[in-house]
Amino acid sequence: MEIRNNIVFRLGFVYFLAVLLGIAILGKLFLVQTVDTGKWEEIIRNLENNESVIPARRGNICAEDGSILATSVPYYQLRMDLSALRVRKVFEKYSGKFSSEVSDFFNVSERYFKVRLLKAYKNKSKWFLLDSKKLDYRQLNEFKKLEMMNRSYFGSGLIVVGESERIMPYGDMASRTIGSLSKGLYGGNHGKIGYVGIEGMMESYLVGEKGKSIKKNFSGRWVNVPVKEPQDGKKVITTLNVVLQNYTENALMEQMEKSTAEWGTAILMQVNTGEIKAIANLGRTTDGTYSEIYNYALGHAGCGEPGSTFKLPSLMAALEEGLVDTSDVFDTGIGKWEYKDRTIYDSDYSSGGHGEISVKKILEYSSNIGVAKIITSCYETHPKDFIDRLCNFGFNKPLNIGFAGEAKPYFKYPGDKDWWGTSLAWISYGYEIKITPLHTLTFYNALANNGIMVKPKFIREVSENGTLVKSFDKEVLNPSICSESTLNKARAMLEGVCTEGTGRFLTNPYFPIAGKTGTAQIAYQNKGYTSGGQKKYQASFVGYFPADDPKYSAIVVIVGPHGSYYGGSVAGPVVKKIIGKTYATMLKYREKSKDPVPVIPDIAKGFSDEVCYTAQKIGLDIRTDGINLPLLKVENDKNRKKTDGCSIITGEVPDVKGMGLSDAIYLLEKIGLKVKIIGVGKVISQSMMAGNKFVTGETIWLELG
Repeated sequence: MEIRNNIVFRLGFVYFLAVLLGIAILGKLFLVQTVDTGKWEEIIRNLENNESVIPARRGNICAEDGSILATSVPYYQLRMDLSALRVRKVFEKYSGKFSSEVSDFFNVSERYFKVRLLKAYKNKSKWFLLDSKKLDYRQLNEFKKLEMMNRSYFGSGLIVVGESERIMPYGDMASRTIGSLSKGLYGGNHGKIGYVGIEGMMESYLVGEKGKSIKKNFSGRWVNVPVKEPQDGKKVITTLNVVLQNYTENALMEQMEKSTAEWGTAILMQVNTGEIKAIANLGRTTDGTYSEIYNYALGHAGCGEPGSTFKLPSLMAALEEGLVDTSDVFDTGIGKWEYKDRTIYDSDYSSGGHGEISVKKILEYSSNIGVAKIITSCYETHPKDFIDRLCNFGFNKPLNIGFAGEAKPYFKYPGDKDWWGTSLAWISYGYEIKITPLHTLTFYNALANNGIMVKPKFIREVSENGTLVKSFDKEVLNPSICSESTLNKARAMLEGVCTEGTGRFLTNPYFPIAGKTGTAQIAYQNKGYTSGGQKKYQASFVGYFPADDPKYSAIVVIVGPHGSYYGGSVAGPVVKKIIGKTYATMLKYREKSKDPVPVIPDIAKGFSDEVCYTAQKIGLDIRTDGINLPLLKVENDKNRKKTDGCSIITGEVPDVKGMGLSDAIYLLEKIGLKVKIIGVGKVISQSMMAGNKFVTGETIWLELG
């Protein structure tokens, strides 16, 4: 019995202790959650602040050959924990020498630095910025070698903050396409992220994965100890070619500076893949220079009325439905046509117009009246069919490249509130609609690609440590934009433009080119087509080469040029240089014929006696029988030279195309015109049409080539 009581007593005692322990635990929990809340929150904050993020190195953006277009370079900012125990022990004795060394290293006023240092010391600053300058790794090591940076002095309080800076080794080249970074999401402070261009489109691949570290104090010095290593971003390989990109930008820049234009863009595309080999965008800055300030090739500011380059799609709509053929003839009259109380002009109407010409010639001469008459005669009673056909070509759909800020096409439709009675005619030659230069190029590239419309491609692949992560194949937007018959007719017309029409400036002895020039009067935003009595024009060219075996397509658009504003004289020189460089860089010259054609020297057009003298000196037999005119021109006619005379009519602008510069200036200044020139060589175009009346003292621009 006594043993049993003993056991019960012991169990009761244990139970009592357990109850007391439980009460103590509950009491402690109560105190933690209520009475000591502030204390524990402070501890939690300290633990959280003890963690820091290790940023990942952003991936490189490279050209097609691996050349780096954008990369991240590490830099460091230096701060000081002035509350560190060792720092406070030595501060009073060595702060003067510390100030001297630091101010000398950063090349700042010692007095100014010391005032800042003392103020921060009094406030026990833990995050004092020594200087705002960013140091590279070599400079950081040099700083650490300073005597006062020894751990026995101020070294124990040094805090090195590492970040990275995005740089482009090629400077401004293709900068709007490569893109830029923005500080955080929605204006926050979560690090820099891809914002526009390729940087934004490929953000998920470039950004990498951040690591994590914990701050620990070792012998009075704070050190970041990694607990999770960062994963660097991946390498993005673009389709851009450094050589062609550089040349394209230089060619565009040269013409922009000559014409003092508002903005311009130039794009080079590979036909079968849609790869963009070069893309330049230049806008005039506030100081009058030009830089890549906006992506006009595909952005809202570059989305506008295409003008004459849209005449081909309009004619193709009628050709596709069998409503016209290229041999059909339409009367363009005297270059001026009244249509529903509006007047349509041809660019050379002052010369009397072209009269009755074929559909093919209408495109070659770029006749606004001809295209408008064709489309209105075919679609006036059912304009929806015309717009639907254009939509089938893909003009009303965005390309969805993936770049931020890509503009959407603007197309009117019959029945819309802004569809006017004249809309059908005006749309037919490129007005009252808006598309981007890249959209126009994509359509013409489809013609070169046997009717297959491919999506413009900027990215070739993504890799990581030499291993392929993802490749980007070509994307077909439309396997066939039109019938084979329409395609062949369209291509023949474009070749005619470059041999017989407004694109003759591109004719060369090596390979044929196909394309269309464009000269459009464009609006001053919402102010109409005239502002302060001034008109603004857009000069363009779009096409492909070689015409019989297309490899590349290109477009050049220049807005607001001064002086000459025609597509051939403004956009033409840029296109010619880009095509020449591309052919020399990427294509092989064709083999010469086994039966070589004899080379007949060229003679510039000029005064009759001088031309005859030059021909005699080089042993060229030319015939001048029956020619009694002051000017003489000698042209190629198969394997011989054809001679013809040119008259000079008082009060009319003479035709000086083909003349040498000195003869042209002499003739024009003699009749009272002021002459300004662009380029070198013979005259290839003139701003005032031959035969036009002029006022003494007017300025005529001559383009040489």
